[in-house]
Amino acid sequence: MASQPDPDRVIEPQAPPPEPHREPVTRSDAPRPEPAAGPVAGSVVRRSDSQIEPQPAQPVVRRPGSDVIPSWSSVVATTVRLWVERRRARWRVAAAVMVALIVFAAGGLTVALLRNSGPKSAAGNRGAASGSPGLGPVQAAATARQQAAAWVAAQVSRSAVVSCDPAMCAALQAKGFPAGDLMTLGPAAADPLGSAVIVATAAIRSEFGSRLTAVYAPTVIASFGSGSAQIDVRAYAAGGAAAYLAALRADVASRRSDGSQLLHNSRVSAAPAARRQLAAGQVDSRLLITIATLSGQGRVSILAFGDSGHGASPGVPLRLAELASPPGAKSGYLQSVVTLLRAQQEPYLANSVTLARLANGQEVVRVEFAAPSPLGLLSG
Repeated sequence: MASQPDPDRVIEPQAPPPEPHREPVTRSDAPRPEPAAGPVAGSVVRRSDSQIEPQPAQPVVRRPGSDVIPSWSSVVATTVRLWVERRRARWRVAAAVMVALIVFAAGGLTVALLRNSGPKSAAGNRGAASGSPGLGPVQAAATARQQAAAWVAAQVSRSAVVSCDPAMCAALQAKGFPAGDLMTLGPAAADPLGSAVIVATAAIRSEFGSRLTAVYAPTVIASFGSGSAQIDVRAYAAGGAAAYLAALRADVASRRSDGSQLLHNSRVSAAPAARRQLAAGQVDSRLLITIATLSGQGRVSILAFGDSGHGASPGVPLRLAELASPPGAKSGYLQSVVTLLRAQQEPYLANSVTLARLANGQEVVRVEFAAPSPLGLLSG
């Protein structure tokens, strides 16, 4: 490639070489020519000896300004064009790399979606049913509402007044809870006075704020869902939160005392877990009185206590017991227990008394009292 001319270079002119000395050619028969200004490059001179001698060519002299110097606009245009071409090449490489990364990421996302679309595990299904974060907010709230409505319809006494927001009251009616025992809370009726249970949804929590737990209902007897979709079933404190909590502490102490007395009763036998629960005062006072009544008729065998609602506050008692036939019991013993329990009167009439068969084939009487548990029965 030819080198670019240097615009700052000045070519100094060179002096022509000295003309060689020649004798003029004279002819007698020809006039003498006028002397020329100088030899012409490439010309020939006739000598007297008739030989033609070539005249050496004179060197070409470059003088300043004879080279073509590009304008500044041309230089700038060329520079910009080269810069843009380099940047375009780099951009093409970067774009190719970016496309490759996008294709790779899309492939990874597709694989992840295909994996997640497979069958859910049992734990995952349980989490979704309980209003886990995997569900959308609307679906989680609807799931928790249905679970709370089913629990209240099955566990809360039909003679108890339940306060709820309009959506929750509608769900309870759909589950068969008597409409006459529902108190709808809203702007027109913002006080749950006279109710026994408050179903605290997000709307109820927003309406009552801190008064919900500080004034009206300090204890939870069952809870469903989580986050903003959480629904708490709370026991209403008729005399105020402070008086209710004091009565609850006194009731736990009475249950602990009577439970210990049953453990010393020779006619009462209990499984190890049931013995610990009796000693800790965790058993509903109605169950304690029922077991003491049955022990007056004969031997009583306690397999288990249960049915405390999920998320219940400390001190909320267990309302269900499973009773088995004691050693040496006569045939039909369990049926006679069922008959006796169904003949009781409020507040000792159980919400449910059934004969059931456990997984190991053992037959039991399952007795369950309704929520909420009354306080002060043992202390009179």
